[in-house]
Amino acid sequence: MTRALRIRQHCHVTLLFSAALLSTSVACGSSTVIKTAQTPADADAVSLETSSASERASAARIPTGNPGLKSGSALVIDEQTGTVLYSRNAQSAAPIASITKLMTALVVLDGGQPLDEMLEITNADRDTIHGSGSRLASGTQLSRGDLLHLALMSSENRAAHALGRSYPGGLPAFVKAMNMKARSLGMTSARFSDPTGLSSQNVCNAVDLGKLVLAASHDPTIRHFSTDEKHTVTIHKQPLEFRNTNALVRKNDWDIEVQKTGYTSDAGECLVMKTVIERRPIVIVLLNSFGKQTRVADARRVRKWVEKGSEPARLARNSR
Repeated sequence: MTRALRIRQHCHVTLLFSAALLSTSVACGSSTVIKTAQTPADADAVSLETSSASERASAARIPTGNPGLKSGSALVIDEQTGTVLYSRNAQSAAPIASITKLMTALVVLDGGQPLDEMLEITNADRDTIHGSGSRLASGTQLSRGDLLHLALMSSENRAAHALGRSYPGGLPAFVKAMNMKARSLGMTSARFSDPTGLSSQNVCNAVDLGKLVLAASHDPTIRHFSTDEKHTVTIHKQPLEFRNTNALVRKNDWDIEVQKTGYTSDAGECLVMKTVIERRPIVIVLLNSFGKQTRVADARRVRKWVEKGSEPARLARNSR
């Protein structure tokens, strides 16, 4: 995919999602008015009045009730319509941990550096903030593509740091590019200070992370790397297997297009993804969960909630 095409896709994504929040949008050439509508789900939901019958039918499928999420901040969006199905504390900016790596990936791919170029892990890539370990020892040589793969799939911090360090102009230029990319996507709450997410100064709110997920979901490389179940690299002539930090990608009953997990003590457990539920592309943002299993359980609660709201449409399809 060319850089120009990627930018055009990101602009479309940003305009569509921003429209849902600013209460006006244009979809498929027809006029669409989006209104805020409070529901029993304690959500900033929206209803749509459109000139398209199919859009009206889709808009009517806003789930009712409360999904019972435990995460501190949450956002659920129907990408097809731009409808915010559920929102809680979605405007509050907070540390986002390794969700940062989605932005890292966008900047790396926008930079156009060869993915087959070999890079070396150095002592400069060690975690000096939390002292976390890594299976990538100093001196390890891997391609830029492999490092990006491990950063997205296994949340490898040294891989992400090496990607930023090898960017033209080094880390300062890379971080500047991250913040510029955030502005171009309309992520007004986002601030980045490193490519790994280890820094608590990497902050964003759930609304803007929804924009990031949508942008990332339109890049085939990010989709593939982030949802791969496992990946084996060769280090010092020995195979070393890495696995995905999100167990849901290994579940046959999930159709996940892009995802990223994250954790630091400041950010809590985090999970963002775009998945297909009842033929609907759904963006899920879950931040500051209090336990590693809570973010996964919340994702399942969202799916069950959306599925329940889609039952009338499913019954109508089956009756044809």
